[in-house]
Order: sequence, then C-alpha cells, then structure tokens
Amino acid sequence: MIIRIMSEGQFVVDEALVAELNALDDQLEECFEKDDETAFERVRDAMLTLVRARGKPLDVADLSPSDVVLPPQDATIEEVRALLGEKGLVPG
Repeated sequence: MIIRIMSEGQFVVDEALVAELNALDDQLEECFEKDDETAFERVRDAMLTLVRARGKPLDVADLSPSDVVLPPQDATIEEVRALLGEKGLVPG
C-alpha cells in the first residue's frame, strides 16, 4: 500500500502496518466524536511516526497513486475532519 503524508511524500507500507494504522484511525474517530484536540494530536503524530519509521519512502519522481493520504504534522482536528471520509483516513 502507498501512503502519502501531505506536504511530505509517499511511503510504501506492508499490511501489518496497515492494521496498526487502522487501529489508530479508530482512535482518531473517537477524538472527533469527543472533540478532543489533545488526543487527536497524539494519535495523528503516532500515525505519522509509524509511517515514517516503518514505511519505505518512494522517490519524488515516482508518480504512483496513493492509496491513503494522511494529514501533515501541523493539521488541526478541524482540517482532518474535512478530509475524513465515511471509512476514516485508512480504509480497511
């Protein structure tokens, strides 16, 4: 799976990481329901850290489409709410 972090780049991740990201995505939805900005920032940062640490960066010249788009590090809860679809940020 290819994951793009907005304003940063694309990463190839394996299915095991996708499962972990899905669990964090569920936590993000709870943050939205509770309107908890602090918890949102913690979960958002955890998602981005996982992708950066365990994903393989794609070359900037690679034009492969992204399967998932994650918000940038400085995204607010309101900005991510606007991106969030019915299935969350990470489909699965």
